[in-house]
Amino acid sequence: MTLKTAIVTGAARGIGLATTRLFLAQGWRVAMIDRDTSALKDAAKGLDGAHAVACDVSVPDQVDAMVQQVLDHFGRMDALVNNAGIADFRSLADTDFAIWRQVMAVNLDGVFLTSQAVIPHLKQRGGAIVNIASISGLRASTLRVAYGTSKAAVIQLTGQQAAELGEWGIRANCVAPGPVDTKLALAVHSPEIRAAYHDAIPLNRYGTEFEIAEVITFLCSDRASYVTGQTIAVDGGFDAVGVGLPALRAQSGGM
Repeated sequence: MTLKTAIVTGAARGIGLATTRLFLAQGWRVAMIDRDTSALKDAAKGLDGAHAVACDVSVPDQVDAMVQQVLDHFGRMDALVNNAGIADFRSLADTDFAIWRQVMAVNLDGVFLTSQAVIPHLKQRGGAIVNIASISGLRASTLRVAYGTSKAAVIQLTGQQAAELGEWGIRANCVAPGPVDTKLALAVHSPEIRAAYHDAIPLNRYGTEFEIAEVITFLCSDRASYVTGQTIAVDGGFDAVGVGLPALRAQSGGM
């Protein structure tokens, strides 16, 4: 039996690496993609069934070369996980055009370019595209003008992909993580910020990289064969409560 192959961008760390490991545990082969060559090489060590390819997803020529290299190595591709992204947190006034374009180039252009490059190959037998957005693409917040807008655009792009590619058996879905316990979050979230998130999230905690990976791999699997065009918030209920105040929720605890 020919093993299915997934391409995972931003695979050198965090959600991308967790997704890679889970795919491998489920019997898939994985093309690990990242522009951080050193970190990618370290991440791929000892992962049987993984193949590392250095690529900046915002550069069209690199994307085309990466897809060809994956095809040459594995001979097929069945799923694409567009996870590569960068975060930038600053106010609208402090976001100059260079910063705006840098965020859009990776977070949005990268999803467009990589998806476009794999579509001819996915059309051969059907498959899945899973784009990683963010809760910041579903609800506005301070200091996320470029990041949040890029992720909202990824959600819309996912719908476009689902609408156009379904006739070839290609499904497109989006995962919107809430706060996740990554090294980046630990570095930039103060104790006060972490406490505020805990209060605002119904499950009262951050998610884990593995919990996000579980949803990603499900959406790529045959178990999700009739799921397309959806955005799933994996956020502990953060988006569901909307403007619900933690203090009011606490008062209803006994009801």
